[in-house]
Amino acid sequence: MADTLPEKTLESGSEDSGSQREEIFERPTGLKGVYYHPYFQVSMLGFVCFMCPGMFNALGGIGGGGQVNTTAQANSSTATYATFAFFAFFSGTVNNVLGPRLTLFLGTLGYSLYIASFLVDNIHPNAYDFVVAAGAILGMCAGLLWTAQGCMMMAYPTETQKGVFIGIFWAIFNLGAVIGSAVAFGTNFNNQSNSVGNGTYIGFLVLTLIGVSLAPLMADPKRVVRTDGTKVTLPRQPSWKTEFYSLYVALKTDPMIILLFPMFVASNYFYTWQQNDYNAALFNIRTRSLNAFVYWAAQIFGSVFLGYCVLDRSKYRRRTRAIAGWVIVTLMVFVVHIWAYMYQKDYTRASLPTVKMDFKDSAYPAHGWLYIFCGLLDAMWQTFVYWLLGAMSNDLAKLAVFTGFYKGLQSAGAAGVWHADAVESPYMSIFTSTWVLCAAGVLFALPMIHYRIKDHTDVDDAQFETEAHAA
Repeated sequence: MADTLPEKTLESGSEDSGSQREEIFERPTGLKGVYYHPYFQVSMLGFVCFMCPGMFNALGGIGGGGQVNTTAQANSSTATYATFAFFAFFSGTVNNVLGPRLTLFLGTLGYSLYIASFLVDNIHPNAYDFVVAAGAILGMCAGLLWTAQGCMMMAYPTETQKGVFIGIFWAIFNLGAVIGSAVAFGTNFNNQSNSVGNGTYIGFLVLTLIGVSLAPLMADPKRVVRTDGTKVTLPRQPSWKTEFYSLYVALKTDPMIILLFPMFVASNYFYTWQQNDYNAALFNIRTRSLNAFVYWAAQIFGSVFLGYCVLDRSKYRRRTRAIAGWVIVTLMVFVVHIWAYMYQKDYTRASLPTVKMDFKDSAYPAHGWLYIFCGLLDAMWQTFVYWLLGAMSNDLAKLAVFTGFYKGLQSAGAAGVWHADAVESPYMSIFTSTWVLCAAGVLFALPMIHYRIKDHTDVDDAQFETEAHAA
């Protein structure tokens, strides 16, 4: 470990330091310096998610898991998000005990099983129960992976870099879904069966296994020094009783987080209508794959635009950037859903066309552009939520709990709407609930932004640590 240089400290009151003066550590040089650099580590984190959740997203973006009948995928997703919702509430405590690197590795394992279940179902059509069981196991693993991911992604950057780091991660992560969707489009270009072939599932399975092997190769976070020379703050590892109590303490010490709960619930809710009730409902398999490709490609631009061009423009006050981000996300919510309503009002489950729309049809371009805007909204929504959480605290343990709340509520909402789709609730009902929930999310977030987001993170996290570890 590099020696401490106590004579170098961050100036009090700067945005990076809040009201604290911190010791500056000498950064390693050479290949070691590259490996332990925060940018390299967040890039590695992005590639782990590129291989695992990226392939999950590519398969989901096609609609119905690439199948003709979307019921198995809808029920599997219900199981995924139901178990995710439960375990994500406690995955922050698991992360604090095991550490983010091991937690991340354990989280990757469920993705390979999930992809394999669809391959098995393609070969043996009676494997419905296996697909649903694999979805439930994935939910447990995903809760661990996303909590570790959020914890590391928000802890590595300085305060002025959080939007950039979120953008870098989101771009790499979504590139996995882009490439996966491109593979699906290429391998199914001449497919007339309206479901993907075995080769697509095998390719996705291999990529997820690479992601599993990459996770243990990441650096121990406690050895990473930020670009300003400060160390990443590591959580203590108290008893399980204390860690569970920290969930309550986080709400007690920072109750404004409750105003973000509707935004958390909405953050995966909109996937059901977009993927199954729009993409899978209206388009043939090759066009579904093309739509998934442009959807995830749009997310790269959406996350980088909001993170780098808006949220990290340090020449503006952080509160100003927060309001600007809120305005952009709110406008996107209404643009996308007004546009989508113009299509949704013209079809129901009972009136779906026998011949699905192809990308060569004259009506396709406008429909395709809507799916692109759906991807932009998704990326901006997720980027904005992570940025808000990072602006609320710099403490790794508290961020882990916040991320656990985020992923737990996100998955609870997704489980509910995927179940509604599985039992064939009307498309318009699912669409309307999606629009209302997104609108409520941005509405409730506004007072939290106004009262809680400051120009530097100066909330006393010592109160959280003292009360959490006094249990």
